[in-house]
Amino acid sequence: MSAPGIAWILGYTIAAEIGDITRFSSPKKLVGYTGLCPRVYQSGNTDRRGPLTHAGPKYLRWALMEAAVHACRHQVYAARYQANKKRLGKQRGAKVAQVDIARRLAEAIWHMLTRNTTFAPAGATRALAA
Repeated sequence: MSAPGIAWILGYTIAAEIGDITRFSSPKKLVGYTGLCPRVYQSGNTDRRGPLTHAGPKYLRWALMEAAVHACRHQVYAARYQANKKRLGKQRGAKVAQVDIARRLAEAIWHMLTRNTTFAPAGATRALAA
């Protein structure tokens, strides 16, 4: 619950859906489990990206997206959210930027649970409270 945008309901939902964190050897594995990464079509030298995979538990995706909506206003993620939103344009920028923040939250959750620490973004001298 120390991560931005996560209170007790989302915290319990995320913890219940993830289960044992040792199942995931890296943060990328956890992000892949959430289904918040793009579908990849590869053949030879061709590499195309598609829509989100939607693999894994839907309530985990829901909880991370809800947390991302609130985390977009937090000082740690606000600049990244605004930059992605502006770069991607008016039509689809906001949603894609929120998915990016949700992926970042999933990676932060993996680091917090494997190291048994509170949320502390890179470069922070002390843990930040949400």
